[in-house]
Amino acid sequence: MSLKGKNILLGITGSIAAYKSALIVRLLVKAGAHVKVIMTPAATSFITPLTIATLSKNEVLEHLSSDSKWTNHVELGLWADVFLIAPASANTVAKMATGICDNLLLATYLSARCPVIIAPAMDLDMWLHPATQDNIKLLVSRQVQLIPVEKGELASGLNGAGRMAEPENIIPHVEALLEKLKTTNTLSGKTVLINAGATKEPIDPVRFISNHSSGKMGIALADYCAQQGAQVTLVLGASNLLPTHSAVNLVRAETAAKMYEVMTDLFPKNDITICAAAIADYTPAQPNDLKIKKKEATMSIALEKTKDILAELGSRKQKNQYLIGFALETNNELENAKEKLLKKNADLMVLNSMQDAGAGFNTDTNKITLIDRQNKTTVFELKNKSEVAQDIIHYILPLLP
Repeated sequence: MSLKGKNILLGITGSIAAYKSALIVRLLVKAGAHVKVIMTPAATSFITPLTIATLSKNEVLEHLSSDSKWTNHVELGLWADVFLIAPASANTVAKMATGICDNLLLATYLSARCPVIIAPAMDLDMWLHPATQDNIKLLVSRQVQLIPVEKGELASGLNGAGRMAEPENIIPHVEALLEKLKTTNTLSGKTVLINAGATKEPIDPVRFISNHSSGKMGIALADYCAQQGAQVTLVLGASNLLPTHSAVNLVRAETAAKMYEVMTDLFPKNDITICAAAIADYTPAQPNDLKIKKKEATMSIALEKTKDILAELGSRKQKNQYLIGFALETNNELENAKEKLLKKNADLMVLNSMQDAGAGFNTDTNKITLIDRQNKTTVFELKNKSEVAQDIIHYILPLLP
């Protein structure tokens, strides 16, 4: 994959390996890439910004703000095709893993929607420490690409793993990632709205009506759509889980009323909307302001219907929008799902059956049947929910307006 014309954002952190960053910049520029560089304050102790600015032909960025200007870290993340952090010190890796944001590089990482690659550099014992290894595993689980460390003589005099990969070995990793994006970035330019998780309908300040949805399926869809280059907003109800992809925009909405408000507000701005949340059909008509005391042998709670989000979105859907609904059924599954598809004016219905072992709420797997507007029915085997998310997105790609 040629780097010509590509926008590469290079992050340099406080490591003795920072001296190699000059060669990384030189190789990127020689390959035809546009290079901008962020340096942490600690990095400037190892290599001067003047050296990097001269090689990159761009001013080196060091601070979020100064007396005369503010650096827009969001725009940096949007400008870049790839954000390469080399060297990535143990300190910066730890801050990336925990979400600490105390310099321009970290602020840019937390808002970046482009792929992120790190080339760690540290001493042997630091690299092998369980804390560092846990941080690396966490970042990789969040789709941060890892360039393996190399073995050799270290600054401390020890010999072993921890050396940053040589610049001539780093460039092929960047090229390979960009090549991969050519074939996997299938939703580039698309906006996707997804809801997920259960809702909690308050009875009083202590109790509520809810269901067993964990939100795993909707979160898996959000992560995969972001991985495919879409601009994703996840409206998450009651769930202890979170998306792992850094580009997913998270909005919380834990009641059916709040979910309705958020979804109807955001819907017009999105190309694809996926309603995967398990929203309560009924909510207490008059929630108590105070905790209800246990007095009588029996108790009745008056319930009223919640607003039907999928039906409302279906009634507002434009020709350039694609709407997906989920149907969890216990009987007459296919018949009920087909009826729901037409009644709600959705383009695709994802059917789950509670009769299928391993499907439904609070599982890592799911077994789905897809029903489209042409009455075509496609049955899939039991799979991990991350794979199910891929099946759904791959199915709709040829059908998108």
